[in-house]
Amino acid sequence: MKKIHLANISSATRMLHTPYPTADAYNALSMPVYHAVAYEFDTAAQMEAAFTGKTPEHTYSRITNPTVQYFEQRVKTFTKARDVIALNSGMAAVSNTFLAIASAGSNIVTSPHLFGNTYSLFAFTLSDFGVETRFCDLTDLDSVKANIDKNTRAVYLEAITNPQMEVADLQALSDICKKQGIPLIADTTIVPFTSFKSADFGVDIEVISSTKYISGGATSLGGLILDYGTFDWQHSPKLRPLSGLPISAFSIKIRKEIHRNMGACMTPQTAQMQTVGLETLSLRYHRAATTCRTLAEQMQRLKGVDAVSYPSLPDNPYHAVSRKQFGDTSGAMFTFELPSREAAFNFIDRLQLIRRATNLFDNKTLAIHPASTIFGSFTEELRRSMHINQRTIRISVGLEDADDLFNDMAQALAH
Repeated sequence: MKKIHLANISSATRMLHTPYPTADAYNALSMPVYHAVAYEFDTAAQMEAAFTGKTPEHTYSRITNPTVQYFEQRVKTFTKARDVIALNSGMAAVSNTFLAIASAGSNIVTSPHLFGNTYSLFAFTLSDFGVETRFCDLTDLDSVKANIDKNTRAVYLEAITNPQMEVADLQALSDICKKQGIPLIADTTIVPFTSFKSADFGVDIEVISSTKYISGGATSLGGLILDYGTFDWQHSPKLRPLSGLPISAFSIKIRKEIHRNMGACMTPQTAQMQTVGLETLSLRYHRAATTCRTLAEQMQRLKGVDAVSYPSLPDNPYHAVSRKQFGDTSGAMFTFELPSREAAFNFIDRLQLIRRATNLFDNKTLAIHPASTIFGSFTEELRRSMHINQRTIRISVGLEDADDLFNDMAQALAH
């Protein structure tokens, strides 16, 4: 059989044909699910070499697993990241990242426009361990510069904030970070790596909730950390002792310590489902994002809708930077505002096709009222500071026909 020259084909095709690390005994076209917890060795010396990292054999599935490793390799093949680490949720990806780089007395610069649990991690959980979070407007570069000092360990942001739909200029932030000797870390869940190359805009570390687009329709929980190997960890007091080795000091810290000690490993069953999800990711995203843009445009014309927020709309304040970074579409999520909280609740209650549920990028379209759910445990004062208001509805667009979705929203508004 003629060997495929992977260097001569597209990233999408290359990802589909990523070879297994070890040949499968039965030549299975899909990576088998290795349910095993432990792996046997022929000798004590081989076991020692594997456990001390001198050889790449698997030892225990909390540390590495063949099915999870193959999922990581597929993502790595497409993104060209230096290392990819799979975990059991998007929040695990965020928390493990900052446990690796931050310590008592250090600080993180970020926006108050964050997903609810991410905000809670920074403002409450990490603060208990002596890590300060400095919230500022990341679209105001002077404010960003003013908040960085010698104890800053990273600038962190969501590529498109959820649900405020804010888009910051990644390249401008990256330029600031490089001058200050700190990494730029971005959660890019809203626009998948098949459509958006964050490293091209200076992102050093990318975190993703693979629960969303990648899982293939909300089949499983998962998270990814992508290390592009572009940051010199000699600038990081915590990781400096690990720098100068063949692989990134950040990846060493995650894989050899944080990942093992925190136990947030991805299961092999999840890895197999998400590996399959990768195969249709580009197709599903294109369909959902195109429908999302169409619906956002149509919703602007409906009576009773006060405002629609989707960065790809020409009149959106983030249109220019969004087009530069994401192209014609900016994810498969949009928000809109109705005159009151009561109107928002009534709209959601009258939906007939669109599901009332949380999550993003299920194959089914979902509607939620963020202020009373995702941010429901926050005080009203805190919600206001994060620009979460009671009139906003968030729509995660799925794979249904655009006309069917629009008709459902129109009838819910008509009442």
